[in-house]
Amino acid sequence: MAGLLLAAGGGRRLGGRPKALLAQRGGELLVERAVRVMREGGCAQVHVVLGAGASAVRARLGDRPPGAALVDHPGWAEGMGSSLVAGLASLAAAADATAALVMLVDQPRVGPEAVARVLAAHRAGAGLVAAAYGGERGHPVLLGREHWDGVARSATGDRGARAYLRQHGAAVRLVECADVAAPDDVDTPDDLALLE
Repeated sequence: MAGLLLAAGGGRRLGGRPKALLAQRGGELLVERAVRVMREGGCAQVHVVLGAGASAVRARLGDRPPGAALVDHPGWAEGMGSSLVAGLASLAAAADATAALVMLVDQPRVGPEAVARVLAAHRAGAGLVAAAYGGERGHPVLLGREHWDGVARSATGDRGARAYLRQHGAAVRLVECADVAAPDDVDTPDDLALLE
């Protein structure tokens, strides 16, 4: 199974600091951490969708970090939906993956345990899987390949796969992850405390 890391956002509410380039204590960038988490959780390959600050991310990671493919998305400012579509297209063209595990770069409290749980639910037969936190759907989200076209058609703005998952709600297997992860996003200057 392949990972799809959405790391293109410009960090508008963070004063234009691209989230992929935010560093945790110790210097590990959020993009580096997320690729590591996805690989440790069981993703054989991770496609990383870059947008804002793409050249700086490439300079830090190199053109092809181990286990990752960097996908430049010039239309990143259109929102997360367009980044998701670009990432799914990259996976479809380059990999024979049966599913895409989608993660957001700005969730530093989601670790490999949550990734592994979501992947296990797919291996048990679920084509749509989402981590849950207290029963509420969150990330990571797994999209079986048979859903990629439908997700791509419905992904607009900053909504990503939300509309598709809502439309197919009965088919989405929720996997509780609150005991091993938290869905907190780094969106505002106050949220930078999550990087400590």
